Amino acid sequence: MAGTGKCFLVTGPPGVGKSTLIMRVFESLKVSNPTSKVQGFYTREIRQGSERVGFEVVTLDGRRGPLASTNISSPESHRWPTVGKYKVDVTSFESLALPELQVKEDTDLFIIDEVGKMELFSSSFFPAVLKVLESNIPVLASIPIPKSGRDIPGVARLKNQPGATVFTLSTSNRDAAKETIYSQLVDALQKH
Repeated sequence: MAGTGKCFLVTGPPGVGKSTLIMRVFESLKVSNPTSKVQGFYTREIRQGSERVGFEVVTLDGRRGPLASTNISSPESHRWPTVGKYKVDVTSFESLALPELQVKEDTDLFIIDEVGKMELFSSSFFPAVLKVLESNIPVLASIPIPKSGRDIPGVARLKNQPGATVFTLSTSNRDAAKETIYSQLVDALQKH
């Protein structure tokens, strides 16, 4: 049956700790469910001193590559899409993220951090996310908080997915949210 899988979506204002929460849940699961096969990626800020100069994509097994940068000036980068002051390296993102989203028979959980504007510049990314959702394998993903009250189309589609639960983080609830998501995921992994 399509759409009965558990889809846990984490959102909240920038800097609230969405990626940190997802990685803490992942670390806890590695201890409690060491045989579970988890696939996916997370995004991490690249800083120079106190200034954020870009983002990198990191797979759960530790491979990494650029996602977006403010200070890139290669010949091809002038054709790259931009989000604010960042140029998005779609090719680099796809080469790391897309293989991680391949549905395999023994996959127990997908972690996708995040389904955001930069990642959605990849035309192959959202179809891969939808295939993951259709597989009924549990998913833990982060989504941006809507700017001006409206979600970007891909994000709206995720939120409306049957079985999706949205957790909106704040500094006051994020520790409790981590425990809730973790215990529900452990439950989902047992049922899967």
